[in-house]
Amino acid sequence: MQRQAKLRAEVDPWQETLRRIDDAAELAALDDEELADDLKAEVAALDERVQEMAFRAMFSGPYDNEDAILAVHAGAGGVDAQDWAAMLLRMYLRWAELHGHKAEVVSEVGGDEAGIKSATLSISGAYAHGYLQSERGVHRLVRLSPFDANSRRHTSFALVEVWPDIHGEIAIEIDPKDLQVDTFRASGAGGQHVNKTESAVRITHLPTGIVVTCQNQRSQQQNKARALEVLKSRLLSLEQQKQEQQLASLKGDHISAEWGNQIRSYVLHPYQMVKDLRTDHETAQSQKVLDGELDPFMEAYLRYKVAQRTS
Repeated sequence: MQRQAKLRAEVDPWQETLRRIDDAAELAALDDEELADDLKAEVAALDERVQEMAFRAMFSGPYDNEDAILAVHAGAGGVDAQDWAAMLLRMYLRWAELHGHKAEVVSEVGGDEAGIKSATLSISGAYAHGYLQSERGVHRLVRLSPFDANSRRHTSFALVEVWPDIHGEIAIEIDPKDLQVDTFRASGAGGQHVNKTESAVRITHLPTGIVVTCQNQRSQQQNKARALEVLKSRLLSLEQQKQEQQLASLKGDHISAEWGNQIRSYVLHPYQMVKDLRTDHETAQSQKVLDGELDPFMEAYLRYKVAQRTS
């Protein structure tokens, strides 16, 4: 039923737009001056609608219309990096809120003094993965450190990972012998079960070293089931990245989301600037970006991705 609803949501707007175009063409054929103003307004509305749908057509990947799993990891920069990771977590939660998407923290590991060491989000909504795929990579922050007594400028890094959240539809077989399952007491909000029972689950996929933690569900069994879903999504994404790298090597391109390859810089001192290093899209409205207004960057990346694919 979910698959049917998603397909209908994709097809219906096209059929409705085609119907409106046909109606407008019939009005134009009447050549009635009294209808001229109405026709101009409809043509303008259709032009805007077609532009919007042409943009949506860029979501051509097999999982672009799926929900998303997003993880943030603090990198180099000590306490500043952990604080930066928390700022990014807030930014994506605000982005989801602005779009009316449902966002849920699947797991979170707090920082030593401030911020977080890592966190994983589940974001549900139309084209969530299609938009958020632009965020995969290293994000760099330059600012006056609030943790430096001398208020010196510091540079911090955080890694963002994104996978499609396909909810049990992934045809990937996992050998139970390849899994190490650990349980522990969850931390943070969540009810009476938190810190009283070992309901949180950590699964390690031994062949790849991928570690998935889930602690937001109310029972150990639910956390384990959700962690397995996330693990399958990560394994699927890993396979996709391998295919992309093989294609890139054939084309002579270099694709990497490793620490040395930052995708975006956020400068808060000595000036205000957020710049995407892949698309060169930039803005001086850094606070708006940190408050979740990411669409211009995401849209610029989608156009960049289409251009790269067709070049």
